[in-house]
Amino acid sequence: MQRDVQGEAGLEPLAVSIREGCRILGIKRSTIYREIAAGRLKVRKAGKRTLLTVAELRRWLALLPEHLSK
Repeated sequence: MQRDVQGEAGLEPLAVSIREGCRILGIKRSTIYREIAAGRLKVRKAGKRTLLTVAELRRWLALLPEHLSK
């Protein structure tokens, strides 16, 4: 995930927009909003902007169940 969130000058951002969070995680906006509404994904507000911290994206992803294929 680190390579996917690197911004200019190779620095990892502290937070990303909902749209960028969707791109990074490979999920739909409706899924992100459903997870926010359920309290499983926490956001920050900067004025009207809703931001997801990269740390929160990593935390949420780590909590998802693993799928073990046979």
